[in-house]
Amino acid sequence: MSNFKVAVVLLLLVAIAACSRSITNTQNQPTVANTANEPRRIASVDVVKVTPQEVDIAGGSSVDATVRLKIQDGYHVNANPPSYPYLKATELEISPLAGISVAFTSYPDPITKKFSFAEKPLAVYEGETTLTVRLKADKSVQPGKQTLAGKLRVQACDDQVCYAPGVIDVTIPLTIR
Repeated sequence: MSNFKVAVVLLLLVAIAACSRSITNTQNQPTVANTANEPRRIASVDVVKVTPQEVDIAGGSSVDATVRLKIQDGYHVNANPPSYPYLKATELEISPLAGISVAFTSYPDPITKKFSFAEKPLAVYEGETTLTVRLKADKSVQPGKQTLAGKLRVQACDDQVCYAPGVIDVTIPLTIR
């Protein structure tokens, strides 16, 4: 019986020592919280980088402005048009200026991929892609430097879920000749 008591006392001492251990970080390493049960908070606008190219245009002419998208690895955005009505298409809207109008916007051919959250393959953009905006200048447009302002609407997704759509401000620099 005495061996049994000694074993119980030793187990209790080990348990007490383990429970009372200080949670100090002696190596000055960041402490990571347990986030296994917390949902990931991804903003669609944080995984897409937009780079508009500068445009030269002469009065009375048309030119294509390109807007490059770089989508972070591991994510995609919905194509235009999207595969399902409930998905938000990637959409570029450019506001006209005095003497400069937008004729149309062209979207690239999408890739088609199967994802776990969709029954059918989806039309998406991944990696780098380019949108094209056809601009028209009136003959009477004043020469000089201008900027066209716009909005890019995107809905980013990973291989399991789509995130809330977002809007990215876009500015296209123009030189009017």
